Amino acid sequence: MVQRQLIHTRTVDIQVYRRDDELWDVEATLADIKTRDSPLPTGDRKAGDPMHDKLLCLTIDLNFNIVAAQATSRRNPYPGYCETAADAYQRLVGLNLIRGFRKAVKERLGGVQGCTHISELSQFLPTAAVQAFAGEPELQDKMRSLMADPKAPQDDDYHFQFDRCHAMRRDGPLVQLYFPKWFNPARTPSP
Repeated sequence: MVQRQLIHTRTVDIQVYRRDDELWDVEATLADIKTRDSPLPTGDRKAGDPMHDKLLCLTIDLNFNIVAAQATSRRNPYPGYCETAADAYQRLVGLNLIRGFRKAVKERLGGVQGCTHISELSQFLPTAAVQAFAGEPELQDKMRSLMADPKAPQDDDYHFQFDRCHAMRRDGPLVQLYFPKWFNPARTPSP
């Protein structure tokens, strides 16, 4: 058996909250922790103390439009410098989490325009929000219309996830078993 030694832990935690004003908060944190002391120009970081502790909170409406954004660098390797990028995340306001979001983050906040860690963290938020909405029965029709492929059949039982992941591909065994009406073994997979 190969021996291993834990050196680094990155934790990503995402919570989605329904608010009483019909908006939703998608709150994400990222923490990096080392198992040994780390020398930095700004002073040593002790083992177990976060190297990074970042927070990104987006407030979205029922159409996945971002109406507010807040980023915070609670811990970082260069205090007084890293956290100055937090205000740049206001540029996320007006974007839609499920329509071009990831590309827009790279355009608006890539490289020196933002914090690498907060921008990386943002990439998890679209699917987290979809998962939160998908669990709410009263939002099912809205989800179906927002996520619908315009080229797909306009049928109430056509699942919006068809051909959007490996398991839900229309030529696959899951669709054949659970959604036989929509099974298509001759379908050409999309790239």
